[in-house]
Amino acid sequence: MIDAKKDLLLFFDRPTEPCFMQKGEEKAIFEVPDHFYPDKYKSLSSTLVNRFGSDAQRTIPVRNIALPNLDLPMQLPYNEQFSLFVPKHRQMAGKLIDIFIGMRDVEDLLSVCAYCQPRINPYMFNYCLSVAILHRPDTKGLNIPTITETFPDKFMDPKVFRRAREVSTVVTSGPRMPIVIPLNYTASDEEPEQRVAYFREDIGINLHHWHWHLVYPFESAERSIVAKDRRGELLYYMHQQIIARYNIERFCNNLSRVVPYGANFREPITEAYFPKLDSQVASRAWPPRFKGSVIQDLDRPVDQIRSDVSEMETWRERILQAIERKSILLPNGRQMPLDDETGIDVLGNLMESSIISPNRPYYGDLHNMGHIFMSYAHDPDHRNLEQFGVMGDPATTMRDPLFYRWHGFVDDVFVLYKNKLPPYGKDKLEFPGIRVSSIAVDGKAGRNTFATQWEQSTLELGRGLDFTPRGSVLARFTHLQHDEFDYVIEVENTTGKNAMGTVRIFLAPTTDEKGTPLPFNEQRRLMIELDKFSQGLRPGKNTIRRRSVDSSVTVPFERTFQRQSDRPGEPGSAEAAEFDFCGCGWPHHMLLPKGTKNGYPMILFVMVSNWADDGVKQDLVGSCNDAASYCGLRDRLYPDRRAMGFPFDRPVPPAVKRVTDFLTPNMAIADCKIRFTNATRLRGQ
Repeated sequence: MIDAKKDLLLFFDRPTEPCFMQKGEEKAIFEVPDHFYPDKYKSLSSTLVNRFGSDAQRTIPVRNIALPNLDLPMQLPYNEQFSLFVPKHRQMAGKLIDIFIGMRDVEDLLSVCAYCQPRINPYMFNYCLSVAILHRPDTKGLNIPTITETFPDKFMDPKVFRRAREVSTVVTSGPRMPIVIPLNYTASDEEPEQRVAYFREDIGINLHHWHWHLVYPFESAERSIVAKDRRGELLYYMHQQIIARYNIERFCNNLSRVVPYGANFREPITEAYFPKLDSQVASRAWPPRFKGSVIQDLDRPVDQIRSDVSEMETWRERILQAIERKSILLPNGRQMPLDDETGIDVLGNLMESSIISPNRPYYGDLHNMGHIFMSYAHDPDHRNLEQFGVMGDPATTMRDPLFYRWHGFVDDVFVLYKNKLPPYGKDKLEFPGIRVSSIAVDGKAGRNTFATQWEQSTLELGRGLDFTPRGSVLARFTHLQHDEFDYVIEVENTTGKNAMGTVRIFLAPTTDEKGTPLPFNEQRRLMIELDKFSQGLRPGKNTIRRRSVDSSVTVPFERTFQRQSDRPGEPGSAEAAEFDFCGCGWPHHMLLPKGTKNGYPMILFVMVSNWADDGVKQDLVGSCNDAASYCGLRDRLYPDRRAMGFPFDRPVPPAVKRVTDFLTPNMAIADCKIRFTNATRLRGQ
């Protein structure tokens, strides 16, 4: 069984090469029944077996099973792009996921994969197999390769692949020099938005967004795969934090806050974007969007999309009306209140329409179709035979400045609901008997100073370079990085007995883009979560020291970019457990904003809340729980009973003008700064 499970991962190796070709480092081949060969290869099956099997180090027998009905998934042409945002593509993917999850055992799953892999669109096949592996009980110990390994073309300049093929062809043995990817290659310094391209085009950030949508798919006949705990609220919070982080990056680069797009769907889009990406599967360049583009009615029979902009406007108004009334209309005509506790979750499920939307026919598909309309702005009626732009793919959408404008609007809609809620009273904020006297940062840059700079790291691309000579192909890319640091928190417990608290750490700017001090009601929306953890408190004084690398928001660099071959232990073993399902999380190298040369002023906030009001008691054995803030926990409840973003998710009383007015004894703040050094270090040095 272990071998069969591990063999599933070979389908991710060189994904457009048929599975009867050699796969993996051990040159394994799948021994498939004759009728599993696609028609174009059937007459050559014996020749192909002799050709690829002669020096294979291992042969994997494939069961001859009765094949399920694959008509729907096969409707997507092999050499086309695939998007989770396109409704028809979601239906196809949902069907294929159900087929993969419904196979009776791993050997049958391997068989149906061997039949599908040469026939089904590679992007969709890999996505569906990834979702199935994550959710099947008998494959949960497997670690899925990141999409940078299998489809690196979604993340970098096509020049890299031309050079990679040259290197792999010329240097057939021995070490190969890394190919260097320029930091900014999509626009010149004349374009102001290019100042934050290091954030938008960061490989780790785009991987995070892709992995989040793997964990939270839209469609499946198995409802539990979609209906995860607080899914809708997590959609809100994860994207709210992205927008807050992006706005702070803009402040650090002398740019104004994101101007939300969506109040008027018919206004010209001021930002152009030229992605400089080529799809190796679809064999065409990703289309650009020119300045002044407008979204238009869609009529694309090839994608089975026909939708008018007016539909988006109708869905928007219905959602705004539901917020105004604090209730939604159900299909049976009844009203369901949006209460203070679960209303945000219901709204999130309306906004990102999935099979658990409470009323999809009425409230529509606003979030996803927003991505689709924008991704087809260049060719809404398919007259130029163009595919969707980067806004249409979860793996590429965060590269586009328009992503942040769209989600700025989506966040504003959620805030309209949050503003309907009463401010938190002292009884919700205080922790009687617990006093936080101070918080500080201790690091190499000095007290209360964060240090950032550039770093160069190396990625292995060989797994995704189909139809080229085998061997390692390395790409070196530049990204933001920070020096690690410790939080030092002084807490006094005057209750006379042991207590358990939840420590919540946030960071926010002190001024806006003009240098004007931020009113607290604006500042709270720019609070970015850095960490959250439970902490025992002895009677008397407690000094808590917490390392930045232990953040509950981020995953380590090695896990973001982990190579499948580096994974320790057998699937499901204790040695391998920490790698299971842990790819979803904000990349640790982007924990902090960039800062400035002189040190960008920020405020560090800590709160110790009562764990008795926060805690969720559940078994976490075998669970990856180190990046739960944005991703939740696998097959478990979200590990915090409070609202996501607490205590900053609700408006404050009019008398609270500054953060100091908000503080209770169990909170503390510290002025700090982020100092950026414009130098580049090599990872590991």
